[in-house]
Amino acid sequence: MYRVVVKTADLSRNEWLKYRTQGIGGSDVSIIAGINPFRSAYQLWLEKTGQAEPEEAESEYAHFGTLLEPIVRNEFTRRTGIKVRQKHMLLRSMEHPFMFADLDGVINEGGQMAIFEAKTASQYKAGQWEEAVPAGYLLQVQHYMAVTGAEKAYVAALVGGSHFYMHTVQRDEELIGTITAMEKEFWERNVIGGAEPVPDGSEATTAFLSSRYARCNGMAVELPDSALEVIRRYEDATEQVKAAKERKDALANQLRSYLGENEAGTVQGRTVTWKQITKTTFDSRRLEKENRQLYDEYLTESRYRRLSVA
Repeated sequence: MYRVVVKTADLSRNEWLKYRTQGIGGSDVSIIAGINPFRSAYQLWLEKTGQAEPEEAESEYAHFGTLLEPIVRNEFTRRTGIKVRQKHMLLRSMEHPFMFADLDGVINEGGQMAIFEAKTASQYKAGQWEEAVPAGYLLQVQHYMAVTGAEKAYVAALVGGSHFYMHTVQRDEELIGTITAMEKEFWERNVIGGAEPVPDGSEATTAFLSSRYARCNGMAVELPDSALEVIRRYEDATEQVKAAKERKDALANQLRSYLGENEAGTVQGRTVTWKQITKTTFDSRRLEKENRQLYDEYLTESRYRRLSVA
């Protein structure tokens, strides 16, 4: 069902990242699905097609996650009595050769292989881990089960350095079918076919495009005819946002009128507050007027590009 691409124990980080450009790994799935807050499908496409050097977002998290992985694995074994074996191999699906898997560990359950995945997360994500495996990691382990044929995955997470969560994930054939189709479309159309992915509205895509094209050359170009429809949809969305904001502001003022001079109000278990806030601000205009030399000494210049449609 799968074959070994390369043994990873002695690979450098750069070598490992280069191998990952040859297929789609488990951590790529959430990016393609558009639910990864740190990476965009556009950026992933550039890396897979060799137009950008492969890199990992959240490098510090990834670094400390790697350091803490043995601790998470050992704690899982201590709590469950289940022995985890490290594989140290990059695997490729025989049925879908674009699907790769680099496993944190495997478990032998009566002759059947189960997946083990170790995670670390900050304290503010504790609420997500209490209920279940967060969506991005769920896609990742289902991807691994698709590659290996495993029927089960154990996911253990150390959250905030002091909370330990364990979840069991069963193989979901319907979800695996969706994941496989999504990856196949991305690999064949965008990577092999070279078609540029349509940028989405994620913060990751915005940040990446703003960074990649930070400098403006001052030139004008003729846009493709397809841009006209995008402009129309952009203008429609702008009007919808404006109308939604006006509705929201009107409703907020109704609530303010209910409260009057009161700080809080309740109705059927719901609470509305309108608190007094004291804010200290720096009067830069006054400094500019009264001491221009000092004002100029502390000026800093920043550059960004503003998008507008006419």
